[in-house]
Parts: sequence; C-alpha cells; structure tokens
Amino acid sequence: MRRRELLLASVAMAVVAATGRAAVAAPQTVLRMGFTNSRAAQMGAGAVEFARQAELATNGRIRIELYPNGEAGGELEMVQDIALGALDMAFPSSSVINGIEPSIGIFDIPFLFRDVAHARAVLDSDIGKQSLLQLESHGIIGLAWGENGLRHVTTANTAVRKPGDLSGIKIRVPQSEVMVAGFKAFGADAQALAFPDLYPALASGSFQAEENPIGVILSGNFDRVQRYLNLTGHVYSPGLILIGKHVFERLSPEDQSALGQAAVLGAKASRDAADRSEKAGIDELRNRGMTVVSDVDRVAFADAMAKVAGDFEKRFGKDHIDAIRAFGQ
Repeated sequence: MRRRELLLASVAMAVVAATGRAAVAAPQTVLRMGFTNSRAAQMGAGAVEFARQAELATNGRIRIELYPNGEAGGELEMVQDIALGALDMAFPSSSVINGIEPSIGIFDIPFLFRDVAHARAVLDSDIGKQSLLQLESHGIIGLAWGENGLRHVTTANTAVRKPGDLSGIKIRVPQSEVMVAGFKAFGADAQALAFPDLYPALASGSFQAEENPIGVILSGNFDRVQRYLNLTGHVYSPGLILIGKHVFERLSPEDQSALGQAAVLGAKASRDAADRSEKAGIDELRNRGMTVVSDVDRVAFADAMAKVAGDFEKRFGKDHIDAIRAFGQ
C-alpha cells in the first residue's frame, strides 16, 4: 500500500466514524506505522519488535500494521500526516522533526555527543524526556527515543579524510536545516532530499554523496552506487517512536501504558540492531567492494563547526548545548 492509498484509507475511516455507519465495532485497534528503511535495518527492527510487544502487552487489543521502505512517504511527510490525523504512527529519525518542533534540531548538531553511550544517556535523561514533551503541542506523542545510529559519509569518487575533501561535493542530507548548515560549514554543497528519493539520485549522479548509519547504508544497497565509506561518525541520529495525540487519547489508560512500555522495548531493539550493524556492517560493506576510509580527522571536522557554532547557540541556546555536551562528565 502506497502513501496515497494510506491517506484514502484514513479519509474513509474518518467518514465512517463521523457518520456512525460502521456495521460492527472492531474488536481490535489497528494502528498503521510507517518508516523509511527496511524491516532489517535498525529502526525497522525496532518497529517489528515494538509491534510484537504491543500486541502481547494488550492481549491482542492493539495490532500495529507496519509500512516499511517509505510506503507511507518520506519521514517529514509521515510526521506531518500524524499531526494531521492521516497516519497513526511513525518511526522517523530526529533530523526531520525540527521542521515540526525546531527545538529538537539541537540533536542534529554535528559532534554534539562524545560517543554513542553519551547520546543514549542524554536522550534517556530528563533532557530527552522534556524534548519529547514539546511535540504534544503539535498533536504528536513521543513514546520513546530509539536509534537510527551513528552517521557516516559515503561518496562516489572521493575519499573523505578532512573537511576540504568535501569541498563542492553535492551531498544529500536529511530534511534538517541544522544538518544542511553543518555540511555547508564543511564546504560541501549540502542539499536536503527525502530518503525514498535518495537511491535514484545517487544512481543518476545528481548527488555524489550521502550520509547515513551503517545499517541504512547496508539495507539501502548504497554500495552499488557509492565507492567510499568514510567513517566520519559526525552525527548521532536518534529515532523517535511517534503516535498521533488524538489516536493515543482514544486508548484506555491501560493500553496507553502498555503501548509506552512496548515502545521502550522497541527502542532498545533499534539500538541493539544499530550496534550489530556498526560492528559487522563495515566488514560487510568492505566485502561488497566499498573502500573503507578509517583515518578521518574528526578533530578537523569538529573544528570546522566553529563557523556555525554561533548560529546554533543563537538558535538553541548556549546553555542547552553546553548542558548536553557536559552531561555525565
């Protein structure tokens, strides 16, 4: 089922609900959940586990239908559709959320986190919980922080070891103003593009580079259209398990609690899958023929961010950025 069919189905269900002409009340609540990668990738694995746990925790009262591979649209489209009531749930990366709630864009700042453990600790703390609460005013409930993973740059023809190696290269980044600004600071021609359009854009040569976590690079078969895997680790990319506020509020308190607990388990599954991909995926991509560039000058990349540090501090607040950087020290 493609995105248009999902939207038409939503309209049909809304008409039935409004007119009261449903013949028999369904014994089960069916929630439609979209995500842009495959079921095998980290957020796909998290979504599968979330759906399984939700059905178990509610004794079958809730069933979650999964729409992988962008079947429900790009990440920004899905989040917008949730807010509009045209889609029930999604598991997007945080990079598109700043188009809905700008404050969450803080997590897209390159080299914000010391490492993956630091990022997870921040998101599981009150900092992360307060960020999720900001979505409620937009008609969205954030159930849990999952994981897309540590993002790395891939390129068609150029090994990337320092910021200058990206100079003039047209690179696709997610629909995130923060990430566009970050890569422009590296000297790249950074342009946002929805994930479902990425592979064709790389195959046609209209983009020469992209950046994603290892699991996404693997499941997306980007090795077929990209030669170099450059281990930049420039951004830790969280994922969010989201549900429409109007959908969530129709559930009983018992089922709301069960869904929240299932989301935490699904989020953990996405983190576990990301760990597995990061460890084994690099070797797999090397075996598929990619040249792995590991001697990346991360200090030089971090230093290049000084060009836009003031803009980020103005946008998000220096105190907030400093609190994240210092968390756990």
